Amino acid sequence: MQLVDIGANLTHESFRHDFADVLARARAAGVAQMIVTGASAQGSRDALDLARAHPGVLFATAGVHPHHASDFDADVETVLRELHAEPGVVAVGETGLDYHRNFSPRDAQLFAFERQLELAVECGKPLFLHQRDAHADFIACMDNIKGRSGRAVVHCFTGEMTELSDYLDRDFFIGITGWICDERRGTHLRELVKAIPANRLMLETDAPYLLPRTVKPAPAHRRNEPMYLAHICAQVAHERGEDVTVTAANATATAKAFFALP
Repeated sequence: MQLVDIGANLTHESFRHDFADVLARARAAGVAQMIVTGASAQGSRDALDLARAHPGVLFATAGVHPHHASDFDADVETVLRELHAEPGVVAVGETGLDYHRNFSPRDAQLFAFERQLELAVECGKPLFLHQRDAHADFIACMDNIKGRSGRAVVHCFTGEMTELSDYLDRDFFIGITGWICDERRGTHLRELVKAIPANRLMLETDAPYLLPRTVKPAPAHRRNEPMYLAHICAQVAHERGEDVTVTAANATATAKAFFALP
């Protein structure tokens, strides 16, 4: 069983002391390839550095997360454009809107999002998207590039059926994390995941965040890492009524095609 983790924040400082071991545990758990998330100009540079150091295993995204949208300016846009000329960068993002925390003002979020959408149109790479409590504006921005952009995945989907329907109607892909394993917040996903077509569903850890609460024994440090993608895959397979090998094969094929992985 081979898996692709489409969203892992492997540049996070919590991985610095045992990075080689993290990759080894991922391989042992069947995670053959990982997409390292870039969420700022420097974070995107760092993600590409990891991808260069581990060719064929790690790949990078390059973008500015809505939390960092206040930092987006012409210089940052130039950096992103340069990064997207690199073959190791496989998607534009993480970008989108987050009105739940509003770490950046909404007007700054919208500006940064719209500029990155245009960058995706220019470079032809797929979009790695974030949306929380901003669905209407998010959809409006995406509809503004309809017919001009390529593939798009709504990463770490935690929404309701109305949102899922809007995404699937627009042929977006859906990323499912260990949120589905959370008995406090994620039980609704156990029904919704059945509605996602096999060729639109991808799997991710969002490590080091969102450690699946059903992992036993839970690690003392509570850090999530790519090896737990197999645990998420098993939960998704159970909810979909599929053999885990079927879910894994479909999600892996979808991810490889989406990100044009070797």
